[in-house]
Amino acid sequence: MSKRFSFLALAVLTLITSSQAQEKRGRIRDFGIQIGILPTGTNNAITDVAGVTVGQKTLIQGDKIRTGVTAILPHSGNIFQEKVPAAIYVGNGFGKLMGISQIEELGNIETPILLTNTLNAPKVADGLIDYMLSLPGNEQVRSVNSVVGETNDGGLNDIRGRHVSSKDVLEAIQAAKSGPVLEGNVGAGTGTECLGYKGGIGTASRKLPASRGGYTVGVLVQTNFGGVLQINGAPVGRELGNYYMQEPKEAHKVDGSCMIIIATDAPLSARNLERLAKRSYIAFGNVGSFSSNGSGDYSIAFSTNTKNRIPHQTDKPVFDQEDLGNDFMSPLFMAVWEATEEAILNSMFMATDMTGINGRTVKALPIQQTLNILKKYHALDYDKLPKAVQK
Repeated sequence: MSKRFSFLALAVLTLITSSQAQEKRGRIRDFGIQIGILPTGTNNAITDVAGVTVGQKTLIQGDKIRTGVTAILPHSGNIFQEKVPAAIYVGNGFGKLMGISQIEELGNIETPILLTNTLNAPKVADGLIDYMLSLPGNEQVRSVNSVVGETNDGGLNDIRGRHVSSKDVLEAIQAAKSGPVLEGNVGAGTGTECLGYKGGIGTASRKLPASRGGYTVGVLVQTNFGGVLQINGAPVGRELGNYYMQEPKEAHKVDGSCMIIIATDAPLSARNLERLAKRSYIAFGNVGSFSSNGSGDYSIAFSTNTKNRIPHQTDKPVFDQEDLGNDFMSPLFMAVWEATEEAILNSMFMATDMTGINGRTVKALPIQQTLNILKKYHALDYDKLPKAVQK
């Protein structure tokens, strides 16, 4: 091979590599992908539920620290003094969710919800307790049920180093804000993997019509699980040749976990919040997951409706709260399915390639190839397809 040819080949390879590295990322709706039929909230995020804020701290240091923490605050006040109704649904319990038993017993949460990596969960809980005890009004508090979820980012992160500190927890909480939420390789999603590609933090929301209550449902996910990727029914993972139990050589691990955080302003009891949380699991299957043996999959749902807040101390033996009737829950069930599915896909579309511990690289989902597959299966720009194809 001549030196000139070698140089040209190297230049072409460099251009191809550079083009791939610079592939435009975006949320699924930026590319014409639509999930379900309901409209989104203003930011298509969990923060579309009034009062909910999200803060994140991302740790990318050296060649092996790829982790972080994500904080979800149900309201801006003292959550311990004004608790909110909540419930948990366990899809597969191979996880280390902290605070679960008290939520199931009492039906409320009294701290922000924090997400991080598996081995950092106790340290993050410690930082969360420090924060709660420091709040004005909590000077006499002697018990705090900190809520910390996790997924294992050890494939890219030095998880044994337990690098998330109490300081990082405080910074994430203090950074919490409404509006758009950062997605992809951020916060607790910095080192996660999803369905054979880079996972991360994703979010979405749905707004019910006024005739169905006008309520908002918002979802935030931390994706770190495997399976066979599907989008709107299209077999994307199979077409890309990257899926669990692929022959002759398996492409990726299936174990991991997924945390699904659900917020709504609908006046729901803990019982109906649990029913809502269960429906998020439909989306989990729709994107191609089956909850493997080693996947810890949890949905936490809470209501921000101010009439249903639970005071820490009260002289009233009976609470006067509102509870949406069972017969009116179906629109909310649909909303949580759609928002969860879109949040999962947003986490993948917004993620980028990540190289971490031991030089291991996890590639992001190739967007243009994915769009070509969706076109092939008539799963893109669904509202613009001819009616004959829609049927």
